[in-house]
Amino acid sequence: MTGTLVLVRHGQSEWNLKNLFTGWRDPGLTDLGREEARRSGAELKALGLTFDIAFTTVLSRAQATLDIMLAELGQEGLETIRDKALNERDYGDLSGLNKDDARAKWGEEQVHVWRRSYDVQPPGGESLRDTGARVWPYYIREILPRVLRGQTVLVAAHGNSLRALVMALDGLSGEEIVKMEIATGVPIVYRLNADSTVKSKQTLGQAIPH
Repeated sequence: MTGTLVLVRHGQSEWNLKNLFTGWRDPGLTDLGREEARRSGAELKALGLTFDIAFTTVLSRAQATLDIMLAELGQEGLETIRDKALNERDYGDLSGLNKDDARAKWGEEQVHVWRRSYDVQPPGGESLRDTGARVWPYYIREILPRVLRGQTVLVAAHGNSLRALVMALDGLSGEEIVKMEIATGVPIVYRLNADSTVKSKQTLGQAIPH
C-alpha cells in the first residue's frame, strides 16, 4: 500500500511582494497569491486527487491558501490540523525588515549567510537546521503514519518548513537544500513506498511570474 503526500508553499503574501523578511509575522495573501492557490487546487483536481486530511500552520497566509485550494477541490470542511511546528522559519530580528535595508545595515555577505546557510541563525531567530528540528519530528509523528496507511495528505506551509521536509524526503544535504527554491503555489506530489522512501515525485505546473 502506498500513500500520497502533497506539499504546497502558500501563495504570494503581501510581504513577499514588498521584499520583507516574514518569518512568524502574519501578512495576508495578495491577489496573485490567491490566484496561485486557486490554480494549485485546480491542478490537483485535474490529477484526480482527493484528500483524507490536511495539515497547515498557525499563520494566515498558509491557512488561506489551503482554504482556497480545498474550495477548488470541492473539499471544503476537510479535517485540517493546524500546528506551529510547520510554521515558517523564524527570522528573529530580521522579521519585518526590507531585505535591501537589512543588507545596508549588516552587509550583503552577512545577510546572504543568514538567508542561505544551513545552520547559521539570524539574530534572535532560527537557522534552517533549527526549523527542521521541529518539522521532522512532527512529520514522523503526525503526517507520515497517515501516508503509510495509504491516505492522501495535503500540507500547506512555507518555503523553509517545506525545504526541511523536502530535504528529508529527497535525501539532500544541508548544502544542497539551501540552493533549492520552492515556488509559491506550486504543488509537489510525492508517492511513498511502504518503507517511507519516495516512490515518485512530481512538481505540477509552473510558477506564475511575479
